[in-house]
Amino acid sequence: MTENAVPESGDRIRITDRHGRTFEGIMMPHHAFSREEIVVLKMDNGYNIGVVPESVELLSRAEEMTKRSDVPLNPGPDRDSPTVSIISTGGTIASFVDYKTGAVHPAMTAEDIVRAVPELASRFNLRTQAPFSILSENMSPEYWVRLAEIIASELNDGASGVIVPHGTDTMAYTAAALSFLLPELSGPVVLVGSQRSSDRPSSDAVMNLLAAARVTQTDLGEVVICMHKTSSDTVVAVHRGTRARKMHTSRRDAFKSINSPLIAEVEGETVRFLSDYRKRIDGHIEINGPLEQNVRLIYSYPGLTADVFSAMLGDAKGVVIAGTGLGHVSSVLLDELRRLRDEGVAVVMTSQCLNGCVNMNVYSTGRQILKAGVIPAGDMLPETAYVKLMWALGRTSDIQEVEGIMRTSVAGEISNRRVE
Repeated sequence: MTENAVPESGDRIRITDRHGRTFEGIMMPHHAFSREEIVVLKMDNGYNIGVVPESVELLSRAEEMTKRSDVPLNPGPDRDSPTVSIISTGGTIASFVDYKTGAVHPAMTAEDIVRAVPELASRFNLRTQAPFSILSENMSPEYWVRLAEIIASELNDGASGVIVPHGTDTMAYTAAALSFLLPELSGPVVLVGSQRSSDRPSSDAVMNLLAAARVTQTDLGEVVICMHKTSSDTVVAVHRGTRARKMHTSRRDAFKSINSPLIAEVEGETVRFLSDYRKRIDGHIEINGPLEQNVRLIYSYPGLTADVFSAMLGDAKGVVIAGTGLGHVSSVLLDELRRLRDEGVAVVMTSQCLNGCVNMNVYSTGRQILKAGVIPAGDMLPETAYVKLMWALGRTSDIQEVEGIMRTSVAGEISNRRVE
């Protein structure tokens, strides 16, 4: 580079600040929130810093760097290799680095994900599609049903397994919904995400995706979540779709199985099963729907009044309450709970404690809640119970039948223990 070359956004530069410290990285575009003299640099560790430079050295131009889109997509090794379907929905795992700006953008197609992990294309015949690319907080029941339809179609068309890259924030909801919509499977359905974006050396995207691919080649016949087991790059955990919860905002081992052991773990090429699981079946896969979307999930808290509870509920056909302790709400809600029972609204009780089982026979308030017609959900997670109630009400509006469904384990969501 010439000494008077002026760096631009996307160029790789070396900056020395007034304290003599040196930094290297990608020069980011200047924005209105930083002073004119500040240069924003995307470091190799994925973080951005702002520096007031004493000197700037241009190392390479943006156009001289290799872009991910330039990497060819291998169509697959040969016709005898297993076929795996990748159905991308978005999220951090479905992202790529824009080397012009150093920023991370969502992948527009599932092929963008495959290009990030060429080992997938070298070992499997891949079918890829991205029916929608959204932030996971924008996920909705309509997407769950559409996703289930696509998964069933892919398995019925010969895929040995399906990988669903998904944002981590609501991945557990989607996994639970698919578990009820697709109770019998001819191959594993593996939801996979990443806590760190693909431009960071600490990204968990590649390891999680490769582990998910290995799970698709087992005899598993369930919906599972595949994420780091620890913060180290050693083992990936396989969680049952109705039992997983994101328990940390940013750690790579954020997901934990609650009230249930892991189904399996993946270390290198090895998938080790750790507990009982449903095996894949032969035959045509059907969706077991629909979902009744007019359902609420409400957390009980000190000061929750009957008026506020009623306003939150609106005209819902069902509600899951995340109660305190063994499954309690304030006694001021008892009349409202009785009204809901009389009007045929299904009310299900779970616990905010997450670990353990609701038991409303221990204390007087709990017994009154049971008497008001509230359905205990055992050791189901609140979000799993919320999705299951949608599924139950999609099958019947009879409250007794709904209660029978909610008390019966359909996809491993309830432990085999007494609830009362």
